[in-house]
Amino acid sequence: MSELQAIQTKDACPVAGPYSQALLTPHALYISGQLPALPSGELPSGSMAYKTSLCIANLKAILAASGSDISRVVKTTVFLTDMKNFAEVNGEYEKHFGVNGAPKPARSCVAVHQLPKGVEVEIECVALPGGGGKGHDEEEIERRVAG
Repeated sequence: MSELQAIQTKDACPVAGPYSQALLTPHALYISGQLPALPSGELPSGSMAYKTSLCIANLKAILAASGSDISRVVKTTVFLTDMKNFAEVNGEYEKHFGVNGAPKPARSCVAVHQLPKGVEVEIECVALPGGGGKGHDEEEIERRVAG
């Protein structure tokens, strides 16, 4: 019986290295940093708002695959290669987090020298399992984690 379950979905961009898209535990879902990529892995060009929306779409797809949803995100970390993009990223971010009565998650925003594949933004998160996505309850999550 494993307390860890790797989450993998074709509805989010593929990983760029030797790690899981996410790990589900009985108490939390840890989602790896998501790049502004399509599920095919393609890195389209566009505004920072668009690139941020792609990162968030990937997070949402992984949340749904685990049986959770964006309203259950408790912490995000945003990585930017240039803080001049902070306001534009925030403008898109606030359209998705803390809406419809959900609390805004805790968040850190960090400027970094560079990110994988030369992207300008990456977002990771920690969420509570269950409560959304495909409608899994806690017993179902425990069953899935147990394998």
